[in-house]
Amino acid sequence: MIYLLEILLKMKKIILLSILVSSVFTACKTDPKNHKAAITEDTELTVLEKIANANGFENWKEIESIKFTFNVDRDDEHFERTWLWETTTNNVTFMTRQDTITYNRKMVDSAMTATDGGFVNDKFWLLAPFQLVWDQKSFTHKHTENVEAPISKANMHKLTTVYSNDGGYTPGDAYDYYFGDDFIIKEWVYRKENQSEPNMTTTWENYKELNGLNISMMHKRPDADFSLYFTGLEVK
Repeated sequence: MIYLLEILLKMKKIILLSILVSSVFTACKTDPKNHKAAITEDTELTVLEKIANANGFENWKEIESIKFTFNVDRDDEHFERTWLWETTTNNVTFMTRQDTITYNRKMVDSAMTATDGGFVNDKFWLLAPFQLVWDQKSFTHKHTENVEAPISKANMHKLTTVYSNDGGYTPGDAYDYYFGDDFIIKEWVYRKENQSEPNMTTTWENYKELNGLNISMMHKRPDADFSLYFTGLEVK
């Protein structure tokens, strides 16, 4: 019984970690209805478009699928889940050691809401620079220069986005992005329901380029034994 209790307690901790990580970054994010999105060379780019382009957004139209494993290490616990997103059809396959589920994001019913919420969360961590373009009608934003970044204390640009209170999994949330003159994100802050104090602050580091996409593979918190990172990344 003691052994069984230890197993149940460990499972409970892992489930709670999964819920925590998923609930942090599932705001009212949308997806590209047109993957060839409207960034053109003959108009002045907005700060949202500059950040997206610095991470290879202009190459997104060539991408047919993206596969990745979302990992979280916190203290002595590990959590992971693997996704395959076929971007042209919007089919998503969710893979764990126990099960494989495939669904289409255009037809998400109540039975798939929790799974889709997990995908939205994990995809947002992976492709947040692109979400700035895909979601731009869903939030207000403000760009400020020469702001002290919360982790490095270096002077950077700051972009704050506040999502609408309508729709999405966790509406009304706010994000502060910190980046240099190259428009590559170095740090960010999540603030639930646009409260003044941060709920989570992490780095953006270990960038990797795959088929023209520039993706941050590692995020760390300065105040906790916490790492969120990606493995098995495939871009086709």
